Amino acid sequence: MSPSPSAPPGRTCAEQRAFALLAGTDHGRVATSMRALPFLAAARHILVDGRLLLRMHRGYGYHRACIGSVVAYGADNLGTCEPGAAEWSVQLVGLCEAVLPGPAELLLFGPAPRGVDGEPYDPVYLRIEPQFVTLHESDPAGPAV
Repeated sequence: MSPSPSAPPGRTCAEQRAFALLAGTDHGRVATSMRALPFLAAARHILVDGRLLLRMHRGYGYHRACIGSVVAYGADNLGTCEPGAAEWSVQLVGLCEAVLPGPAELLLFGPAPRGVDGEPYDPVYLRIEPQFVTLHESDPAGPAV
């Protein structure tokens, strides 16, 4: 798989915009269930050939609940965008599997943290093949009334 931040052909304009927004941010949240309970976990992401690659800390064990499951992944700029800029939120849903990224993908991820919660960071990599992609955008705030 060659690193390419673009959405694959055949995606709608909204989906292509969603992929472009995801490519412009580094982190999001993966959602699935573990022992029949829902949970969210933060993850570093990159977009490669229309698929989302995630890097998570293996020490939490969250990756085990994701692998082989349909998961949701979301990223946004809510509360962090410049005043007067539009806010956006992207969510995609798809099957998640464990992967071993190549050297080019590892470079795209950048350096991993040294530690998490006082433990050495041990990366695990996952791939989500998007089946559904949703984008919500708000218009910039108007003047105060």
